[in-house]
Formats: sequence, structure tokens, C-alpha cells
Amino acid sequence: MGDGIGRYRGTESRLAQWLRRRPKRTAADDENDREKLLLATAAAGLPLAPAAYPVGYSCSCERIGCPTPARHPVSFAWQTQSTTDRAQIERWARNEPEANFITATGMVHDVLDVPLAAGRAALERLLAEGVEVGPVAESADVDTVGGRMLFFTATRGTPEDEDEWWPCELDCHPETMDEHPGLRWHCRGSYVLVPPARLPGDEDAHPVVAWVRGPEHPLPDPLNLLEVLQDACARHAAEREADGDGEHTAHEIAWPLTR
Repeated sequence: MGDGIGRYRGTESRLAQWLRRRPKRTAADDENDREKLLLATAAAGLPLAPAAYPVGYSCSCERIGCPTPARHPVSFAWQTQSTTDRAQIERWARNEPEANFITATGMVHDVLDVPLAAGRAALERLLAEGVEVGPVAESADVDTVGGRMLFFTATRGTPEDEDEWWPCELDCHPETMDEHPGLRWHCRGSYVLVPPARLPGDEDAHPVVAWVRGPEHPLPDPLNLLEVLQDACARHAAEREADGDGEHTAHEIAWPLTR
């Protein structure tokens, strides 16, 4: 018995020593991972452009009262600036090590953007039903809303009827908001953050945008996902209303398309 305990303690000690010898992650490691993720996203055909980044609870743009801190492009020319060119993305990533990145939608892909709880329920159902789901990202947040889930799909362009076009302003207008509570469709003229992006918050624990399913997954037709996402959003809205939490918060309001 004593020998067994001794051997166990010796093993535990060697394990602790091995763990201490393991190299710690450095800022360079994090930067390499960031660059690899961005390049993988561009390689999948999603055009990228630099965005603002968090400075504590504020935004690097230094605009007083920035309505979308760390969530907007740094240039008003972001649509024409967006690219999948590897060399350009490497230059941006290395010259602007703090920058988040956005991807311009409506060119190659659209994004269906839903509350995080609704998105998780929808994703579980879609996978259980064998539906082909493309890249999916989660956007955490520091408020009580709990963030968003982003479903990347093939683009369907922009409908001629503006009442059928839901950019990220869906939660504000048009009238169809009541039919699709909490759902935003990012298409031509819109954008979303791509992983790895940081959001405002505590310096030691920034909420992040991260892949749930990476960009290597083929982009699906959005119509294959829409019904399940609508159902999940309706259930989520009903549950929040039943809980007395039906009012929109600042982060549920649309991300504006300009700085």
C-alpha cells in the first residue's frame, strides 16, 4: 500500500514537472494563430478588411460614444478594400496586430445572424436532421443578451424589393421584423466580424468572436437553414417575453453600416 502511494506521488510529481516544462504561449504564438485563421478564411473565398479593436470597454477609433465599438471597419472604403489576397492580408495582420477583421457580405456569401441561444438550438437541430451547415461563428458579449451566432451561407444577392432585404438593420426595420424576430440577414452592403475578433470588455478576458464550424465547410443555400432559424428565433423571442425580457438592448439593435 505504501509503495503504491509512493509510486503515485512520484508519478504525480513527474507529471507536475513535465507540465511546468511545457512552453508557455507567447504573444507571437497568438499572432501566428490569428494570421492562420484569417488566411484560412480568405482561402475559403471570404473577402476581408481591417476593423477597429477594443481598448478596454471603448473602441480604437476614439470616436466619443462609438455605437459599435470594435465592430466596424476602419475605412469607409471597406467594400472596395475587402480582398482575399494572401499577401495583402498578411501585411494588414502584421502591420496592425491589434486589428479585428470584417468580411464583406453579398459578394460570395451572406450571413444569417441570430441570438446565440436560438442559434445553438437551431444548429443542434440542423445537424441532427442531416442538413448541410456551412461555417458558423459565435460572437460572445459582455451584456446579458449573450451574444450572436453567425451562419455563413452562399449569397443570394440583394432582392429588388427593399422590404425583402434585411441587412443588419433588421431589428429596427422593415415591417417584416415581427415575422422574423431577432434574425438579421447580412447581404450586399453589410459585413460581419470574423474570427479571431475581440469585443470590448475586461482587458484580461475579452469576449471573442470564434468559429464553431470553420470556413473549410462549403457554403450552403440559405433557404436550407432559414426555416429552422426562423423557428428557433421565434421560440427564443417568446421565451424572453415570457421571462419579462422582451425589450431590445443596445447590442440587439442593428450594427450600423458606417462608423
